Amino acid sequence: MVVAELDNLLASREMILVAGSGGVGKTTIAAALGVAAAQRHKGRILVITVDPARRLATALGLDEFGNTPVRIDPKAFVAAGVKVRGEVWVAMLDTKAGWDELITRHAPDDATRDAVLANPLYENITSRFVHSHEYLAMEQLHDLHATGDFDLVIVDTPPSRNALSILDAPNRMIEFFGSRLLRWLTVPYRSRLFTVASKPFYQVADRVLGSRFLQDIADFFVLFQAMEGGFVRRAKEVEALLRDPRTAFVVVTTLETAPSYEARFLARSLIERGMSLGAIVANRVLPVALATSAAAESAAGLLEHADGELADSVAARLDAPRKQVSAVLEQIATRFDDVALVAARESDRRSELADLAPALLVVPWLEGDIHDLAGLGALAGHLRDGG
Repeated sequence: MVVAELDNLLASREMILVAGSGGVGKTTIAAALGVAAAQRHKGRILVITVDPARRLATALGLDEFGNTPVRIDPKAFVAAGVKVRGEVWVAMLDTKAGWDELITRHAPDDATRDAVLANPLYENITSRFVHSHEYLAMEQLHDLHATGDFDLVIVDTPPSRNALSILDAPNRMIEFFGSRLLRWLTVPYRSRLFTVASKPFYQVADRVLGSRFLQDIADFFVLFQAMEGGFVRRAKEVEALLRDPRTAFVVVTTLETAPSYEARFLARSLIERGMSLGAIVANRVLPVALATSAAAESAAGLLEHADGELADSVAARLDAPRKQVSAVLEQIATRFDDVALVAARESDRRSELADLAPALLVVPWLEGDIHDLAGLGALAGHLRDGG
């Protein structure tokens, strides 16, 4: 059932946004979903990632980071033993290039564009825009959807402390253009009376902050305000795209307390906002069997024989000192109750998540980090099997 649900999700949608709190494995899961889609379906699949680990980036062909999609060499899949039917393309969100593209697109004329890009505070201000990564990711998603070059686009959304940041990014940009802050920054250019009254303040500010500091800020935002129409129109289009039936969200979480709470909150918010929740992925999950009475009995038996023939056998098999082997076995058996308690709590959280999503995909704890195509292929298999 899980295999069919995942295959249907990947085949029926044009865009999938992989969301969740930071540190739960979103980037790797997004890449594995791209591989899973290419294994099952023909077509062109693009994964937009945010910040992959260096070794994974190398495996994906992202040695040269940028917004331009590049195809993973089919020979690389063959060498990794991963069979794919479709094409897998990857791109990495480049905040600087993304802002440059936005300014170029929305500037009313070449003079405004050049003035913004040349403003001494442009790079500093845009890099500090709150949640700009989320908005730029949505902008890039819109662009790629409009081209029609890819059958499926999977977006690894930026990590955030606030689960709703990715959903609110377009509306936040709209609110900015109507904010008091923008009016305050630009009012000297719109009011001669204010300019006269505020001149002493600007003179003091220049002495404290440096010559023309506030003037440069005002210059930048006056130019920025000239692009309001394009930004607002585009933000509304992006917001509509998030609610489009062809778009689905996959929420990734671990079953620790804070991430799982965040995942439930995000899943409910998606449903309340009329957005499509395609699946929840529970990552790094302990086996349910650890919480059973049979497992507890096995741990008790292990403790009983930790200093007997079992220790002799294991020590001989590992060619290790018997005393150390016995101590390790005793520690494992003694601390098993702690592991069983965690597994039991995870089981409860799995049930809570399963009640919210059409599909709950469970990925077990895997040995080591995933940093190559073979690892992504194995992870894709876990996703399709549901754990």
